[in-house]
Parts: sequence; C-alpha cells; structure tokens
Amino acid sequence: MDSTYSLIPGTPTVEDYCRLRIAAGLTPRSDTAARAALPNTIVGVVVRHGGAAVGMGRVLGDGLFYQLVDIAVEPDHQGRGLGKAIVGGLMDALKRQAPAEAHVSLMADGQAYRLYEQFGFRPTAPASIGMAQWIGR
Repeated sequence: MDSTYSLIPGTPTVEDYCRLRIAAGLTPRSDTAARAALPNTIVGVVVRHGGAAVGMGRVLGDGLFYQLVDIAVEPDHQGRGLGKAIVGGLMDALKRQAPAEAHVSLMADGQAYRLYEQFGFRPTAPASIGMAQWIGR
C-alpha cells in the first residue's frame, strides 16, 4: 500500500459499507441491516484515498471467538496491497486486545484464501467444516 492511501481504524459509514460491498462483489446489504450490524464491530479499518473510502474490513466477536468479515476493496484499487493492509491492521488490533486462547475464523471466497494464508489462516477441513444458513432466503 503506497503513501497515497491511509489505513484508518474505525467502522465505515453505512453508505460506504453498502457501496464497498457492492463494488467488491460481496452480497449487497440494505441500509437497515447495515445500521444494525455496524455498531457490533469489535475492530474495524477503512482505507481512504483522496478522502474517499476505497476499502474496509471488520471483526465481530464476543471476547473469545472472532470472525473477520466485510474485507472489501474497490476494483480500481485492487492489486495494490490494500487487502493485505486491511487484514494486517485487523489482526494487529486483535493481537493487542484478544486473549491468547481466542479463536479467529473467516469465510474465504474464491481465491481470497491466498491472502488469508499470509496471516496464518488454514483450512479447517477435514477436522471441521464451515456451515452456514441464510435466514429468510
């Protein structure tokens, strides 16, 4: 990530959150859902370029179990190390505040697992498998 970008601790605005999710190809979220979810951010970062939010990431958790979510970078800014800076910023913050026995998980879409491997994340199968369910779909 070059010096034209700033990695800022904090939670994105509802507008930036919804826009960045769509731009990065993540499942769109409504303003209502975003307003309910964002206050539950344990650790968050926003990448700014020229004053505009171009990337973000968040961590949810209860003090022992954590999940990395919403890692998103606008396509025009991908390939510049922003994803790595986002995950690095989130993990650095977690290592400062989470207990040593904390468990951190994530869902890696497509080839994103390559990014997360750089931070020590490994597939859990066959010992365990990720499972999910969409409510109301």
